[in-house]
Amino acid sequence: MSFSFTNPRPDREPSFSFTGREEIEEQLQAITDLAHEILRLVAEVRAQLSS
Repeated sequence: MSFSFTNPRPDREPSFSFTGREEIEEQLQAITDLAHEILRLVAEVRAQLSS
């Protein structure tokens, strides 16, 4: 489990956001999927440019 400050401001108490392990795993999987898609698109563009 992790936590982070959300919207910190000096004039008020900080609030916290807690993230469970399952949610982190889902976020990491989404980032991984996006990274693979970006790399696929980059390879596609490179192939088109070198043709």
